[in-house]
Amino acid sequence: MIVKKLLIYITVAIFPFLLAAGILLFTKEKEEVAKHERNAYRIASVHQRQWDNFINKTINSLNTVSIMLESSSGNWDKAKQNIFLKKLLLQEQMYGGIYILDPAGNRIAGTDRKIEEMAIPQEDYVKEAIKAKIATVSNKTDYLVDGQKVIGLAKPVLDDQQHVVNLIIAYLRVDYLSNVMEMLTPKSNIAVISEEKETILSMNKPISLSSSTIALPMNSLPWKIIVEQKEIKTEKILTKNWPLLLIFFICFHLLYFVIILYHHKKKADQENKENELHKLELVGNMAASSAHEIRNPLTGIKGLVQLLSEKHKDAEDQFYFSIIQKEINRINEIVSQFLILGKPTELKKQLLNIENIVTELKPLILSEANLYNVECHFEIAKKKLFVYCNADQMKQVILNITKNALEAMENGGTLTIKLKELNNRVSITVYDTGVGIPETELKKLFEPFYTSKSSGTGLGLVVCRRIIQSFNGEIYLSSVENKGTKVDIILPLNS
Repeated sequence: MIVKKLLIYITVAIFPFLLAAGILLFTKEKEEVAKHERNAYRIASVHQRQWDNFINKTINSLNTVSIMLESSSGNWDKAKQNIFLKKLLLQEQMYGGIYILDPAGNRIAGTDRKIEEMAIPQEDYVKEAIKAKIATVSNKTDYLVDGQKVIGLAKPVLDDQQHVVNLIIAYLRVDYLSNVMEMLTPKSNIAVISEEKETILSMNKPISLSSSTIALPMNSLPWKIIVEQKEIKTEKILTKNWPLLLIFFICFHLLYFVIILYHHKKKADQENKENELHKLELVGNMAASSAHEIRNPLTGIKGLVQLLSEKHKDAEDQFYFSIIQKEINRINEIVSQFLILGKPTELKKQLLNIENIVTELKPLILSEANLYNVECHFEIAKKKLFVYCNADQMKQVILNITKNALEAMENGGTLTIKLKELNNRVSITVYDTGVGIPETELKKLFEPFYTSKSSGTGLGLVVCRRIIQSFNGEIYLSSVENKGTKVDIILPLNS
């Protein structure tokens, strides 16, 4: 029993709880992953827009300088150019320097002289700007002579014949861009990766190769912004969802206790059923061994009482003889019921139309009903309903039930007997409008020797159920106090 209970406990409480907890944690973890992924994508989008804004703003500034050069007609000398470029540098701290060069790459004007030692015409983005005659951005970082890490942009200045007459070069400070990114998302691990997998810049901790990341390409550069997603911590999910896990734990243990209680109840019902069968078996054994021995002396006694009643005609003596005869008849009836309890299947069964049996009993039932001032209604199916049974025993069951119904209506009432086909079975239903039976007594009515009548034996319904079960049928009883009682007899239909 201990092993069985342990297995039930593991199967009903522990295993389902672990399964439910696993599903819950898996679901919550997926939700956290999706949430972190959305957050990482949002962060990447913010920085993507910021970088595109810096690039576009720088290109607009270069276009402004280009327009001024193209429209100056020689009136914009080197000194004015230097002043303008320095003002532009002071207004925008993101610039590491802005310069105007001739087509050969020589410095004409600029914010400083950091680029004089740099081979600017050899840079790929400068060559591309001259060739395509549009503003271009370097796809890699560079270093100025003072060691500052920058990103170069080039804009060609064209004459009326679309020849390149000047180059405008601007450098974006990588450290400034990094500071702006850190201000926007100070706690995020972010990296900007070039097309050649070079790390342009990174914020906070270096991004681990094994971590989950979101990569978002830039619109103005062939680079990607990489954002590391936050690590999913199982203990944090557990802490957040412990009330729900506790509810699961309690619910599955309640289910276990319900199953244990049901098991105990089922076991108790089985024991009660076995006890009832044991009682019936004892009654049957007693009936088989002593019924004939009881009947033999009763026959002699009955005969002698009959002789004495014929000899003594005094009214008082006749009264006593009538009481003795009634009691002898009652003993004979009990013995007959004992015999049925003992071996109810001894009588021959045959295929019978149940309608004929009810029709034959109809005059007897009506006669008995008149004595109780009870109105009878018969609702009998017109089609033939064949049942494999014994006619005498079937009549005994119906008469026993109708007798109980009539006795429950001492002040009159209505008795209804219905015979019909129900789901390939035969249904015999007896309704009465009597006093009804208390709910506490309903379960005891089929127990041997239990009776609510002062003169009952407590074997009538037990015999009825035993007979019906021998016909492979079932009998059910329901009642409502002061409203009446219903008895349903269900038998298998035979073609």
